[in-house]
Amino acid sequence: MSDITEVTGIVLSAMPVGEFDRRIVILTKERGKIAAFAKGARRPNSPLTGITRPFVFGTFQVYEGRTSYTIRQANITAYFEEIISNFDAVCYAYYFAELADYYGRENLDASVMINLLYAALKALGRKNLSKPLIRLTYELRIIAINGESPDFFVCQGCGKEKEHLVSFSKSTLGIYCADCADYAHMSVKLEDSTVHALQYITGTPLNRLFSFAVNKNVLMQLMEVITSVKESVIDKKMKSFEMLS
Repeated sequence: MSDITEVTGIVLSAMPVGEFDRRIVILTKERGKIAAFAKGARRPNSPLTGITRPFVFGTFQVYEGRTSYTIRQANITAYFEEIISNFDAVCYAYYFAELADYYGRENLDASVMINLLYAALKALGRKNLSKPLIRLTYELRIIAINGESPDFFVCQGCGKEKEHLVSFSKSTLGIYCADCADYAHMSVKLEDSTVHALQYITGTPLNRLFSFAVNKNVLMQLMEVITSVKESVIDKKMKSFEMLS
């Protein structure tokens, strides 16, 4: 039998296989995105049942096979029960997991992406936070982690760092100052608060990422900008996105 490998990560998805087994996808710090089989996980009273459902975080002991892994056991440290009991939160969580699955790759260190997903799931469990804002923040940050985010700190027209950045171009995916606004074709006019929010999302430390609020107008501007970026850089339609309210 293969040696046991220990990995730390979050279960992104789970699906039934055969009569009693389950196949899960885990985003891990050590091996990136991996597929693993949990034999007998769907049998009554199986010790693998609770540790092989979506959104659990912990350390998994697995046997490595030729094309997949087999779960032996796990030590789960976060079940995110506050999400499971809230239908809207579950829908957002599935969408976040699907985005992580899209960007996840086998054998690539996924520590930063795991930390982001973990923080986003924790944020979903807080009733005082806006779920649409959590979603937009997660979308832009995961795009930034993977090197595909526009630079929201520098005018794309003149290349200078300016305080008064006033518009975002959907055609060039760039932000522009007042002097260069004529270059911003298909532009979205931005309030100062929107610019600051975009800079905050892409630049602030992760432990403070989901700790801000915006007014309705800023939220709508963020939605227009981030949706344009997402549709330009992500070439897959996320099925779970359709469930969001």
